Amino acid sequence: MWILYNLGIFLGQIFVIAVAPFNRRIRKWRKGRKGLLQLIEQQVDRSKPHTWFHFASLGEFEQGRTVLEAYRVRYPKKLILVTFFSPSGYEVRANYAKADHVFYLPNDTPGNAKKFIDLINPEMVFFVKYEFWHNYFKVLHKRHIPLYLVSGIFRKNQVFFRWYGGFFRSTLKFVTHFFVQNQESASLLQSIGIRSISLSGDTRFDRVSNLSKQNRNIEVVSKFVGDHRVLVAGSTWLPDEELIMSLRQVYPEWKLIIAPHLVTPTHLREIDNRFKDSVLFSVLNGNVNQNEKNPSVLIIDNIGMLSYLYSYADIAYVGGGFGVGIHNVLEAATYGIPIIFGPEYHKFQEAKDLIKAKAAFSVHHLQELVAIFENLQSDEVRKETGDRAYGYVQQQAGATQRIMDYLET
Repeated sequence: MWILYNLGIFLGQIFVIAVAPFNRRIRKWRKGRKGLLQLIEQQVDRSKPHTWFHFASLGEFEQGRTVLEAYRVRYPKKLILVTFFSPSGYEVRANYAKADHVFYLPNDTPGNAKKFIDLINPEMVFFVKYEFWHNYFKVLHKRHIPLYLVSGIFRKNQVFFRWYGGFFRSTLKFVTHFFVQNQESASLLQSIGIRSISLSGDTRFDRVSNLSKQNRNIEVVSKFVGDHRVLVAGSTWLPDEELIMSLRQVYPEWKLIIAPHLVTPTHLREIDNRFKDSVLFSVLNGNVNQNEKNPSVLIIDNIGMLSYLYSYADIAYVGGGFGVGIHNVLEAATYGIPIIFGPEYHKFQEAKDLIKAKAAFSVHHLQELVAIFENLQSDEVRKETGDRAYGYVQQQAGATQRIMDYLET
């Protein structure tokens, strides 16, 4: 099976080479790995030990950064090296000030794993949530380098828990200790013989809890909002945008801030054309034509602002629920506002919890959305709903401290 795994990695590289000329995201992924090991060799002092944090993408970074930053405070003299699998994380956090080095992760081949670990000389390693790279984990295990999984979450339909998943189970057994989000994950790991587990919770609650305590005023957004009621639609896809466009016909007096998941020029033009009374953030921020119209729709054409934009919302809509699954609902919940999303949310415990707490609502079509929105026109109902969302986040916080307590014992 190990041979098949490595063959799969090799074929994946061939696929990337073939598709890169036609796909911008894959092209970035490939470009970021050209000469990567040589770059690392030039920039990293291999004689000094490093603490290595790996994140698949920007979402995992935001999930795990509270542990990284707590580690930095506790051990200020230790060197921290960060890697990303995807461009979405690397491009936004390439200059992250709390890390001494930030790189892409070289592909998980046996040779790359040995060479990379030789170069960075890790004394401790943290992976966040999902990524399990067999060759890297195997080398770390052989060299007795502690490997921790942060905010791990597992489901019984994953390959690790299938009768044919022996190879993938062996990858998990290279992990020194699992910090998991819930009891179900702990029980599943125990069912395959893993005992080094802590039920620490989800570090995202700590991250978003800190967000709501920051007073980050974005002047151009404040001026756009004025004294209007505001719907912030975050991480939207086409089905979400079509639904929101129909909703605006019913509630045109509400201002809309829309932050699409894809910020490609083509998609931004499509949104701009769909919402006639709209303006791009970059245009509004540049003071261009502000006197010619008073737009009611603000389109965010950059990455990294969304978590702060929810602070302007009276209601939040979180996208992705008409596709593979919703995006981050906690970034909205921490500001104490009602949350709406599509029907594909069942893989996300926090979404199920928020619905159970009557702090969030799932919709399948426009009629449901309008009914929920109408109920939330009441200031009192909106506040009660938002208070439940805020309370849920505060109740779940504390995972970072539990992880740090374990590491310091």
